[in-house]
Amino acid sequence: MMIARSPRSLPAAAAEQWGHWPVRSSLCRLAALLLVVVASSIGAAPASAVQPDEILADQALEARARAISAGLRCLVCQNQSIDDSDAPLARDLRLIVRERLTAGDTDGEVVDFVVARYGQFVLLKPPFEPETLILWLTPLAVLGLAGFIVWRGLRRSAATPGRGSSGDGTAALTDEEKRRLDELIGRG
Repeated sequence: MMIARSPRSLPAAAAEQWGHWPVRSSLCRLAALLLVVVASSIGAAPASAVQPDEILADQALEARARAISAGLRCLVCQNQSIDDSDAPLARDLRLIVRERLTAGDTDGEVVDFVVARYGQFVLLKPPFEPETLILWLTPLAVLGLAGFIVWRGLRRSAATPGRGSSGDGTAALTDEEKRRLDELIGRG
């Protein structure tokens, strides 16, 4: 009677006969998992943390509240708008925005009210003002500095003495070396 063994317990020659199915199987599992992740992320919509009890009955006011909330930073999460954050402070800010709109404030007045309480940091896109100048110019300064460093490095490497005209880092031959090379070639 013959006992069937799994391909994992077979010697290498027998495993070749089975076509290395354990490797194929693990690759198939990995591909299927990748397919599920990609498919689920394609259909995912951005999450909104607005609770049903926060939504205003007036659709026009609710649309204004959503537009304002999308531009305000959650002070806890710091990289999300208050519309996307589940933090309790973000909920409080959403409620403040809706209260101010219900009270009759304009969009600008609501934003000014929140900025007066929490500062310019609460804005996801701060205005270009003297107080926020460093926020706007720092990325440009970093890029400029990086460009200068690269330019300077390239310039120094090109000006290194002893480089041949080909720029490959080989030194030019001296007169004595040229004479010796001519001798060797002439004998050759």
